[in-house]
Amino acid sequence: MDDVGAALAQLQREGLYRRPRTIAGFANGRAEIEGHEVLVLCSNDYLGLRDHPAVREAAAEAAIRWGAGSGSSRLVSGNLELHEQLERELAEFKGSEAAVLFGSGYLANSGVIPALAGAGGVILSDAHNHASIIDGCHRSGAQTIVYEHADLESLADGLRRADGRPALIVTDAVFSMDGDLAPLVGIVAHAARHGARVLVDEAHATGVIGPGGRGLVAALGLERQVDVTIGTLSKALGSYGAFACGSRQTCDWLVNRARTLIFSTALPPPSAAAGLAALRLLREQPQLVDRLHANARLIRAELDAAGLTPGHVQLGAPVAAREGGMAVVGARVDARIPIVPLIVGDPHEAVRRCEAALAAGVFVQAIRPPAVPAGSSRLRLTVSAAHTAAELRQAARVLAVSVGVAGDGALPDVHLAPAVRPHRHPEQRDDEADAADDHQDHADRVDVDAACRGRDRKLQDRADRDQEQ
Repeated sequence: MDDVGAALAQLQREGLYRRPRTIAGFANGRAEIEGHEVLVLCSNDYLGLRDHPAVREAAAEAAIRWGAGSGSSRLVSGNLELHEQLERELAEFKGSEAAVLFGSGYLANSGVIPALAGAGGVILSDAHNHASIIDGCHRSGAQTIVYEHADLESLADGLRRADGRPALIVTDAVFSMDGDLAPLVGIVAHAARHGARVLVDEAHATGVIGPGGRGLVAALGLERQVDVTIGTLSKALGSYGAFACGSRQTCDWLVNRARTLIFSTALPPPSAAAGLAALRLLREQPQLVDRLHANARLIRAELDAAGLTPGHVQLGAPVAAREGGMAVVGARVDARIPIVPLIVGDPHEAVRRCEAALAAGVFVQAIRPPAVPAGSSRLRLTVSAAHTAAELRQAARVLAVSVGVAGDGALPDVHLAPAVRPHRHPEQRDDEADAADDHQDHADRVDVDAACRGRDRKLQDRADRDQEQ
């Protein structure tokens, strides 16, 4: 195992070594890490439903009724009434004829894509697609043509190179690392022109965008133009598992040909029940999506006001002087999307800023290659409907200090205040509650604002000295 040890050492030298952090407790957008309460800005629990009482109770009741696991694959003895009920309601929600459950988003993409494309065919895949899509393409046996990110001309060129062979276009709807949107209208137009099928992964779009959180495909009215949509239960729906939606015939085909479904134990009953409860909550309370959008807009505005606009953070200079802004990380950025990248570039610096933010009470993870291209290591912020306006305002100021500090500068001493609000779920929040949070936030801002001013003075002094030299 000497070669493994050497490889791990190399990862450490390159700033690419990873270790999981232990979470001792998680509720209402906050977690306990190493004995300290922190605000979590890196979870995909977009609607704050993972700890909703109805979701937790549904999981517990399913475990009591059905057991902790399904016992076998769907095609043996693991196909429960609960699975079929969830599939029916997911299909209705997505506006499709049918849906099929998978064990995870990774299993869905790595099983569905090979079932739809094989030897002799061509897959057109966006350059920024998720790893599960990339691996599904590799497993398919089809020729994969990677087109430039969100570039319709590059896609058209790839379709011409397909030269009439069966073609499948695969794209994320919302790209998970940058938060930008796929140009779906143009994609389906090209698909129709060339007779290609379209698969859209809405893992980060379901519950996030579109009417009632139905996704980008529904937002654009493209349900009949997109052949298959992939979704997940593990992000906005707060549970675990995934699904594929399409025609009844397509879903029957997946049941018979998607190896990751055929050869995997069916989704555990507690996960299926929790996903079903969360889906029903979303349909009953679409205002959760509105709150998520408000929080997404707020964090962007507060970061910008603190001099840390989403995009590139220029090292060794005041962050307000950086170039690019949001345009550098996406062809089409929608301010309602809760994914906010702060691109640092160097992986060591991304880790350093992650640790500084965590020490100050904000948990925002450093994302490094291979999850993102080399030279684009970043902090990836994600907000939730569970966050309060006060928390996001204060977190933006903390991040302006801990993230925007120059590469060789000392980190100012600034901390996020612990939570003082009662445990409320997003649908229980109101203007009065936010006003109370804002009042509590006022005193906290003073120290953070002072730290921001101190950081800016330090950076400006350094820039002045560099100019004199």
